[in-house]
Amino acid sequence: MASVRTAADRREDGPEGPDGGWGWVLVAALFVSTSLVFGLMRSLGIFFVEFVQYFDESAQAISWISSTGLAAQQFFSPLGAALSNAYDTRLVVMAGGCLAALGLILASQATCLAHLYLTMGVISGLGWGLVFIPMVATVMSSFTRRRALALGVAFSSIGLSSFAFNPLFQLMVERYAWRGALLILGGLSLNIVPCGALIPTRPRPKDAEKVSAETASSGGGVLRRVSSYLELSLLCQRSYLTYTMAITLLNAGYFVPYVHLVAHSRHAGFSQYQAAFVMSAAGAADIFGRVASGWFSDLGHFRLIHLMTVCTALAGLFIMLLPVSTLWGSYAALMAVSLLYGFCSGTLTSLVFTVVPMVAGVERMMGALGLLQLIESWGGLLGSPLSGLLKDVTGDYMASFVVSGSFLILSSLIMTTLPHYFSCTDPPPVQGPSQEDKCEGLASETERMNQTPCEWRDEEALSHCRPPG
Repeated sequence: MASVRTAADRREDGPEGPDGGWGWVLVAALFVSTSLVFGLMRSLGIFFVEFVQYFDESAQAISWISSTGLAAQQFFSPLGAALSNAYDTRLVVMAGGCLAALGLILASQATCLAHLYLTMGVISGLGWGLVFIPMVATVMSSFTRRRALALGVAFSSIGLSSFAFNPLFQLMVERYAWRGALLILGGLSLNIVPCGALIPTRPRPKDAEKVSAETASSGGGVLRRVSSYLELSLLCQRSYLTYTMAITLLNAGYFVPYVHLVAHSRHAGFSQYQAAFVMSAAGAADIFGRVASGWFSDLGHFRLIHLMTVCTALAGLFIMLLPVSTLWGSYAALMAVSLLYGFCSGTLTSLVFTVVPMVAGVERMMGALGLLQLIESWGGLLGSPLSGLLKDVTGDYMASFVVSGSFLILSSLIMTTLPHYFSCTDPPPVQGPSQEDKCEGLASETERMNQTPCEWRDEEALSHCRPPG
């Protein structure tokens, strides 16, 4: 099949990122940052048993620690995007790294669960929210043709760090107890700060300082600035809302196998080690899928949204087949389906973010990613509890996986309603207002707010008296 778009065609659409050079340094920085955010979050289960024994609390109460951290990271993502739009992305990421480390260091001195909710949950979660989206948007703006590959390589660190951190954290807990281990993790998280320092400083528009000073005393001006930095106008754009709805449904089913696959395998009669190996195999396939999808996407043989739709539908299908594969007690069948699911789920990681510039425009990518993280978090938060409820009602995981897989298939169907979906070529890129245009617009609005009604009428009268042309 012929390439959907040639490199020359893409260059005609607008400016490209460097696709190399310092961009790959930023990929390495994102690789380390995501390891210290999501790789660390995935491995905090090592502390679960220690917290249950030390605080003598229920498993449900302890589980709220990681849930609070994840929810805070997603909730504060729009804040990280807005601050990066308003100020310097480098400073935002470095501040986020300091907050993430501070939360873990303070958690090492906790005396009750409320302290852990506040430190590991809110403070570290705020830091992670300030780090992730600004780093991802910076890498994406540094690439055009190799954007998917760059994200695939960077996000592969999540799976790799999960494999490395679990035994490392267990060793630290055994040698230094959970307090010493959290203190070490706080120091480890400070490595995010030099990663943020690698981000090039973005020059602010000439009128930005002037607009900031003029709108500081005006309530309406402040609200306009906040809305502009958060890119709230995207919520009135049909294509962005459609895509966000699709990703929210995808999130509702995406994480269910990671939560319940081991329990389902044990319920099907397999040993503890066999069940754990199924999850490890799916994780290994996930890493391979992340890199492979980035490489294949950048070849340009298919449109990214078409690849996204196919991979989403296949992932949903394989989720639905997970309980079916164990009906006859075949471990090989369960392993095969788990590998296929792991590969497809890995391909989605980079594609979800790579499609955003096509939907919202490169100029509004930072705010678009922040809003997407905030909205899609509801799907992730509701998906796993719904799956657990279905298991409690039915007594097995068949309905849980079937419903979860149907969420992904419904998500792929919603993607087909995007504008120009059935076109064989990418539509013209969405052009959002640049930062300079925003500042000029805010300056003119501020100037008009500072005028008297008489000056408005004089200005309108002069506009009517001017000759046409």
